[in-house]
Amino acid sequence: MSFTLATWNINSVRLREPIVCKLLQEQGPDVLCLQECKSPVDKIPTEAFADLGYTFIARGQKGYNGVAILSRLPIEDVGDKDFAGLGHARHVAGRLENGVTIHNFYVPAGGDIPDRDKNEKFGQKLDYLTDMRDWFREDKPEKAILVGDLNIAPREDDVWSHKKLLKVVSHTPIEVEHMAETMEAGDWVDVTRADIPEGPLYSWWSYRARDWSTADKGRRLDHVWATSDIAKSGHSSRVLREARGWEKPSDHAPIFATFDL
Repeated sequence: MSFTLATWNINSVRLREPIVCKLLQEQGPDVLCLQECKSPVDKIPTEAFADLGYTFIARGQKGYNGVAILSRLPIEDVGDKDFAGLGHARHVAGRLENGVTIHNFYVPAGGDIPDRDKNEKFGQKLDYLTDMRDWFREDKPEKAILVGDLNIAPREDDVWSHKKLLKVVSHTPIEVEHMAETMEAGDWVDVTRADIPEGPLYSWWSYRARDWSTADKGRRLDHVWATSDIAKSGHSSRVLREARGWEKPSDHAPIFATFDL
């Protein structure tokens, strides 16, 4: 069985319903994981997605957070976890008929100051990652894919300037360390970088940039991981950069990968 999966921080699924439909129509992923849906589950525009052949599972809340998995393959809702006890809709998991579990995550952004004593949100981000790490250590995942907006750009070539962003939330050493521990705990493999091992690679560009494409001050905040038992089945990774320039865009671009399982 071969299937293509995409992950995309959509920054309001109701506001950006047209470009979600555009992606589904033009790119046709078998599974699309969305983050920052900013909608209660019963307000997600499911009719338009159903007309295109997609069912969904989701966790949502009004105005903030929210995650959803749209699938044109049969998928079973296998739950969610409230990491760090924040009470946020930031995780949902689904299982395909071939036994692959897909975890969709939206890790807290962490605010603006990379100091948990001065910034509660940064502490929540680190605690969230620690809780993820501990869960993977206790219940080692197998035959699983983890995707989402993890709000960390771990490598030097995942940001437009390693030197300038070392003290900026999303690229600080403590965040990168927490991400590495989380990956190791679950025996996860970065599928995107396994496919594209070298060179600058971004999935997010700030709305503040007047000409985001020319400035190209991006960061790779969105990720596709797989457990080591199935990681080698992943291929054809890519960032759909053009989506960042669509009408009323998200500040993130979708990331794709195909798996032969």
